[in-house]
Formats: sequence, C-alpha cells, structure tokens
Amino acid sequence: MTLRDPRSFTCVYRIESPLELDVAASILAGEQSSGTFVQVPGETVELHERFGARVIAVHDAGRTQPSLPSRIEQREVSAGEVTIEFPMEAIGTDFATLLTAIGGNLFELGDLTGCRLESIDLPPDFINAHPGPEFGVPGTRRLIGNSSGVLVGTIIKPNVGLAPDDFRSIVRELTRASVDFIKDDELMTDPKYLPLSERVKIAQQEILAASETTGRQTMYAFNITGDLGGLRRRHDEVIKAGGTCVMLNVPIMGLPALAWLRSFSEVPIHAHRAGLAASMRHPALGMSYGVWQKLVRLAGADQIHVSGLGSKFYETDKEVATNIGSLQLPLGDTLNPLPVLSSGQNVHTPEITYASVKSQDLLMLAGGGVAAHPEGPAAGVRSLRQAWEAAVSEQSLPVSADRLAASGDSALSVALRTFKKP
Repeated sequence: MTLRDPRSFTCVYRIESPLELDVAASILAGEQSSGTFVQVPGETVELHERFGARVIAVHDAGRTQPSLPSRIEQREVSAGEVTIEFPMEAIGTDFATLLTAIGGNLFELGDLTGCRLESIDLPPDFINAHPGPEFGVPGTRRLIGNSSGVLVGTIIKPNVGLAPDDFRSIVRELTRASVDFIKDDELMTDPKYLPLSERVKIAQQEILAASETTGRQTMYAFNITGDLGGLRRRHDEVIKAGGTCVMLNVPIMGLPALAWLRSFSEVPIHAHRAGLAASMRHPALGMSYGVWQKLVRLAGADQIHVSGLGSKFYETDKEVATNIGSLQLPLGDTLNPLPVLSSGQNVHTPEITYASVKSQDLLMLAGGGVAAHPEGPAAGVRSLRQAWEAAVSEQSLPVSADRLAASGDSALSVALRTFKKP
C-alpha cells in the first residue's frame, strides 16, 4: 500500500453555507481533490486516502445572512473558518496547479454562499522549488545607487496618449528632479503611438543625461505586460537599452507568466496588482492579500504593490499596514521584496505610514504629490523626502516646514498647503 505524502498545503477558508459547516467543508475538500458529486468507477478508498484533501479543523462562527447569490436560496446560513489539507503529491510545485486546487471551482459551489482563502501554509519543498526575488530590497537599492531611507518615486502622467516628444519632456523633468524611481502606468503597454522600444530609448537617454548632473541613477520600471509570446522580446528591449527594471501587471498576466519572466529577467521585476481587487475586495470571496503575496514573492517579484495608507483605494490603513508587514516576514530563504506604496500619496502620508510600520524599506510612488507641486517636480520630490525625515525623527510636520522655509526652502510648506490631509 502506498502511503500518503506527508508534505501538504494547509489552507484556511472563511466559508458560509446552508449546510452544517463540517458537511460544507467536506464538499469543498472533495470538489478540489479526488471527489465529485456522484460515485464514479475507480474512486477507491485508497485513492481518496492518498490524493484526497482533508478537513482538519472547523470553527463555527454562528449564523448570518448569505453574502453571495446562489441557486440555493436561504435566509440564514452557517459561517466560520475551515482548515483543509492538500497532499503535495496531488499538486506538485506548479503554480497553476496549486491555484486550481486551492482557488478553482470551490468559488462556484452552490452549497457555499461565501468562500475566501484567508491563509496558506506552504511546505518547504514547494518554497525551495522557487527562487523568489533575484534583487529584492538590497538589489533595488544597489541599482539606484545605494540610496538610504524611503525611496521616492512617481508615475508617468497622463496615463496614456503621450506623443514621444511630450513623453521625453516629462521624463526629462522628473529625472532632473532627482527622483529615485519612475514607472509606466499600468495602462501603458506597447501602443503604436508610443511603442515600448521608443519609450525605453527616450527614457534611458534622459536618465543617463540627468545622472551626469544629479549624480543619481533613476530606476525606470517599463511595463512589459502584453501577449505572452512577446514577453521575452519586450524584456530584451529594455535590457538592450540599458534599462534597470521591468514591470508586470501580475493579476492580469498570471503567476506562471511572472515565474517565466523571473527565469530569464536580468533586472528587478516590479509587480503591479492591477486587477487584484476583483478577487480580493469582497470579504466573502476570493483570497486575502497575505495568500497572494506569498505566491507572487515565490514566483520572483522584487517589488510588490501594497496600496497605500491614506490612499484613494478601498483598503483601510490597518489593512495596508498588514500588507506591508506580510512582505517583511521570512519566506524560506528568499529575499524580501520591496513594498510599493501608491494611490494618492503625498507629504501627509509619510507620518501615518511610518507610525504604522516603522520601516524605511519602502518605495513611495506619488504621482500628483510630485507632478502637481506648485514649485515643480523637484520641489515635489524634495518635500516628500523632507516629510519622511520628519516622520522618522518624530518631528512635527508643520514645525519642520517652518524651519525649512526659514532657511529658504519652501517646498514642504507649499506642499502642506497644496495637498489635502487624508
């Protein structure tokens, strides 16, 4: 008799069901492994024992109204958390197979009016099968010139539609503002009016020219999202021009695409989360950020978006702080990726961010916070660095602004008047 593989993936799901929770959990486990709704030939006890997912814990949280629609109408359902164990032999080390097992048809089961994957415990053999980030925090800092403190970055705006000459002007202004990092917008891929090859050429020319004046090597994350067949070609275009970072919209392209990019990428991979909220925002559906980031880290992302404290998006500041903290936890022997703050960041957000996470290993992307500064992008960048210095030293932001203004630098005081406090 072949014994069951002792290695396993352990998943905690928050579920709702008109059935008793232990019954619903068994249906979930069967659907996602060796079972089906009716007995079929070859479905033996031995097969179930070896390959079937197991329910190992059920915690009932009481009755609630159903969160999601279903063909099974019910006014009240049972809610709680269930822990399911999947044997590694049934899944292996492939990302697509893992996601199909832990996050596939279970979301469609009529017997579940809520199903969310809250956490996953990965076996060491799965973790060790994937390289994780090649550069992470230290590699990113090294390529930017070993900058200390929080890295300050921005996004090319307008998002789309810029002609080559307009694009050049914006990059020239931003690189001469001594910004650490610039990225394409997630909507900017490889359009005919500004192809990636031309965008890379222009940006790298301006980065090099600016570095001779500022002494700072700005990193630019070029968005190479697009058809899978052209992914390597687009990466190579960036490398050939001397680029130091590529960007991928990971929820759109998928973990296998990210893992493939990691297998040949010569520069850090900037992982954008565009599309993630479709599977994460509803508390009764999809998966948590904590689960997603583990898999994205293992697939090779060096920089990962976490949203932002005081942002324009839906996550609370507490949730964003938890997102950041999850990237700082160890995951086997892999490097830690750089958390990327975005969405409405300005001079008011460093204070609440540092108070929550007590870390400077962060990349803060501020679009309007840089470009919309009345004294220009250079003042925008400078004001953000000054706001971070005040936050880390626990100094009052208005007091710091007044002190700097008295010495002739009004960047921070003007920014405080210009940008709203979240």
